[in-house]
Amino acid sequence: MPALDARLIVDPWAVKIEAVSYLGVWRNTGVFLRIVRQHASRNRTLNAAFKAASATGRSFGRVAHQLWLEVVGTVFLAMSVFGASAFVREYAKYHSGRATPGRLMIALCFTITFGWFGLTSFLRVRKKVSK
Repeated sequence: MPALDARLIVDPWAVKIEAVSYLGVWRNTGVFLRIVRQHASRNRTLNAAFKAASATGRSFGRVAHQLWLEVVGTVFLAMSVFGASAFVREYAKYHSGRATPGRLMIALCFTITFGWFGLTSFLRVRKKVSK
């Protein structure tokens, strides 16, 4: 009797059926959570707790976004400072005749670009705070 191949024992469609059953579990969980939310919205205490959690989440989200903009702005400004130091080095090399103007322009464009990104990031934070 020939040995049985593992592919012959498990039907390829069985894998797809398992995937569909997981999808059904998630769908049923969503239906259950929607029903719980509908019943909870009728309860004043739970409704107030949900609104408080929502307001707290929005507040933390705004603060986290401001922090993100400040951190990104700081990183960009630091990169701009590194670019400025590279520009100064390349400028010295250019005057001594050891560098091309292309390298000088690349360092200058890098410095200006990242300086602009850093400044606009901080301006966005300032604009959001003033709202």
